[in-house]
Amino acid sequence: MIERGISEKEVEEAIQRGSKSLQYPNKILAAYRYFIVVYKKIGNDEYIITVKPR
Repeated sequence: MIERGISEKEVEEAIQRGSKSLQYPNKILAAYRYFIVVYKKIGNDEYIITVKPR
């Protein structure tokens, strides 16, 4: 995330506003602006796996 110049705020916005799709088995992809956030939701918590450019 830091290496790619993406801030924590942008990642939060991606999770809240980005278009989402599911990835097998239980990951969520949130596409937002010029990057994609891959994360897993467990309960009320989101765990970021990676952030990658589109």
